[in-house]
Amino acid sequence: MKIVEIKILRGPNYWSVRRTKLIQMKLDLEEMEQRPTNEINGFRERLEKLFPSMIEHRCSVGERGGFFQRVEEGTWMGHVIEHIALEMQTLAGMDTGFGRTRGTGKNGEYYVCFSYMEEDAGVYAAKASVRVAQALIDDVAYNLDDDIMRLREIREDTRLGPSTGCIVDEAAKRGIPYIRLNKHSLVQLGYGVHQKRIRATIASTTSNIAVDIACDKEETKNLLGAAEIPVPKGDVVRSEEGLKDTISRIGYPIVIKPIDGNHGKGNTTNITTWEQAQTAFAAAKQYSRSVIVEKYITGFDFRALVINYKFICAALRTPASVIGDGKNTIQHLIDETNKDPRRGYGHEKVLTQITIDQFTQKMLDEKGYTLETIPAKDELVLLKPTANLSTGGTSTDVTDEVHPANIIMCERIAKIIGLDICGIDIMATDLRTPVTENGGCILEVNAAPGFRMHIDPSIGLPRNVAEPVVDMLFPKGSVGKIPIIAITGTNGKTTTTRLTAHIAKTAGFKVGYTTSDGVYIQNQMMMKGDCTGPVSSQFVLKDPTVDFAVLECARGGILKNGLAFQNCDVAIVTNISADHIGLGGIDTMEQMAKVKAVVPETVFKHGYAVLNADDDLVFNMKTGLDCNIALFSMDEKNPRIVEHTKNGGYAAVFENGYITIMKGTWKIRVIRVADVPVTYGGKALHNIMNCLPAVLSAYFWRDIEIDDIRLALQTFVPSATQTPGRLNMFQFRHFKFLVDFAHNPAGLELLCDFVSKMDGEPKVGIISGTGDRRDEDIKELGRISGKYFDEIIIRQDKNLRGRTAEEIVGLLVDGINETKPKDIPITIIYNEKEAIMHAYNTAKPGSLVTIMCDVVAEALDLIKGLKEKEDAEMMAV
Repeated sequence: MKIVEIKILRGPNYWSVRRTKLIQMKLDLEEMEQRPTNEINGFRERLEKLFPSMIEHRCSVGERGGFFQRVEEGTWMGHVIEHIALEMQTLAGMDTGFGRTRGTGKNGEYYVCFSYMEEDAGVYAAKASVRVAQALIDDVAYNLDDDIMRLREIREDTRLGPSTGCIVDEAAKRGIPYIRLNKHSLVQLGYGVHQKRIRATIASTTSNIAVDIACDKEETKNLLGAAEIPVPKGDVVRSEEGLKDTISRIGYPIVIKPIDGNHGKGNTTNITTWEQAQTAFAAAKQYSRSVIVEKYITGFDFRALVINYKFICAALRTPASVIGDGKNTIQHLIDETNKDPRRGYGHEKVLTQITIDQFTQKMLDEKGYTLETIPAKDELVLLKPTANLSTGGTSTDVTDEVHPANIIMCERIAKIIGLDICGIDIMATDLRTPVTENGGCILEVNAAPGFRMHIDPSIGLPRNVAEPVVDMLFPKGSVGKIPIIAITGTNGKTTTTRLTAHIAKTAGFKVGYTTSDGVYIQNQMMMKGDCTGPVSSQFVLKDPTVDFAVLECARGGILKNGLAFQNCDVAIVTNISADHIGLGGIDTMEQMAKVKAVVPETVFKHGYAVLNADDDLVFNMKTGLDCNIALFSMDEKNPRIVEHTKNGGYAAVFENGYITIMKGTWKIRVIRVADVPVTYGGKALHNIMNCLPAVLSAYFWRDIEIDDIRLALQTFVPSATQTPGRLNMFQFRHFKFLVDFAHNPAGLELLCDFVSKMDGEPKVGIISGTGDRRDEDIKELGRISGKYFDEIIIRQDKNLRGRTAEEIVGLLVDGINETKPKDIPITIIYNEKEAIMHAYNTAKPGSLVTIMCDVVAEALDLIKGLKEKEDAEMMAV
């Protein structure tokens, strides 16, 4: 078996709109296509022995053990690999269970799709599942434990930590979208101008000065002490001489810690001898040049959490430890403690397994113990110097026990330091009495405090501490969204996108939009090239200046990675025609429609899917959509429009020379088509068609008036600047040049219909075929060209996409010969630039030269240069 390719889908996709995180593995079964599982001796038994927990996989049988039943009856190896990949992730603490295995259309080749929680783990599971399946087929031993451990390591290395994760989960529950901005814990909540950022538990609202103060333990201590907050006695030292002076003044026991350390790194507590002090001083100096020496305060370790300057909760923290039974060694007691089902690797469970490290060894050494020591019955043996949960410590929620005076004190501390998300470490006998009375004190104030001890305490009530964070970032029900209009289809997407964006801009919005020629922020090109995939969409949604997004979503991006957004407000589907058929596992028009339907399926329930009523495949997308439906048509008498508007629906139609919105049976005539430049006085029917959904989608926004729409249509000029590669007309002295990106039969048919209505004889076409299209599609380009053009120049794209130039030319010529009404000159010039220059140099007076351009920018630059040269020559005469 061979893995052909692996794709990571991160958003709504061809397989599922709701299950957005999928691995799509193209797998060639090779000889295993002829060997279903029931023909492999002992396969089911070996699979069940290696994965006994797969008994829970119900599969299509719909009952416990259903998958094993399928294996017994006989199923293909791609299906087995799907289940192995899912189960491996579950065993590694990533419980996920969606999968699909379908043929690609090629014998023995399958798409194996399954869900993941962490994409790197999903990719690893995909590769490992094939190795496991092969080992089971070959009846050879396989060490599954190594793979499971590796998956756990990948999970811990790549996933959001529990603190960041709980904030993201809380935001998602409220419908607030998010984007992970790096491999660590930097996350954007919300889109565009409404976005906020978090990194761990530091928010974009958190004061940089406050974080700086909190990281400087001495500065914190001075500020708190000046405000009559109890803090331990001590000093900052930089040398052993200073250490000795401070100890002589405050006496033992002491604590030594780096001045700007965090998470307990470099801290040593309960130091009672000079030798211990020297060792601790050296350990702290590894993290900071300056070291804090303080009186060691006895009591219990508490953490109080204050968010938005309000006390939220408190927890008692206990370092990792074991309790002696008088019979077993410390190592045995640790092993037994780690068997607690609540303990896991890293952050996968409520508690973390206790590991033996240098800190553990140091603490045992100080007591004269080893791991083989048998502690006395009920003796508490501490194994870590700090009470961090990540090192095996435990937490107990004590929120309901905190004295009102201590609540006031904590809120004062947060205000004094200026931290809106603040963790306060308190050493005291308890929090039921005021710290100022029970001899306790404040040890530290922490920026980016961990939330795990509060959301998953070992004992006591879990606290949803993410809720007040999200309340702070998005007050009064704000959900951090901006309007998103998503546009898909075969032809007309880019013009519709540009026009929709122009309408929003005219209405005063700061628009970000993506097209097949680039990404634009407020009409400034930020990225150049085909930008119709999820990366480009995210670029717009991440921009903090954008308050309105118009996103062109093409087939390729949907199939490769899915959409960049979970939901949109309006989705436009322009049309479905024969383009890209036979690529990426999409072999029929119906399958292509399913790809494009992903976009309207993401529309919010209150939003609108704007569908082409003149296109059967697009119109039928309305079935199953959970949103409002709006239609557009070039014929107001289209029965679908009549029925829809009779029932109170919205539609946009071309009627009596007007672009008209139908609101039920009422008509709102927006503008005469003759007054819309992009329609060339109504001759460009396809641009009238493109105007309809743009107008209708804009009408749904209460901040966009009809006058805004009308003005935008009047000022949207088909030029190389505003609509590059879309009906760009250049008037030379004796002839005209028309540049268009038409690249499939449907698009060329519409272009040629427009050309036929334009003045100019003879009509010259510069055409080409795309190598990865079907023979029939390339021939059809020739047939259309043969019907409409008086002369034809055949050029070639830069990328022939798997064919020879001669093969493409042959198919085009065959098509031309089928439909040409008379003998017409056919010139073959492979290079696009040379083809344009040939047309320019040989153009007859009064002719109209039309080019289906490959690289729009290069073609436009060349033709604009020729036009500027001619204009300069005329000026000089």
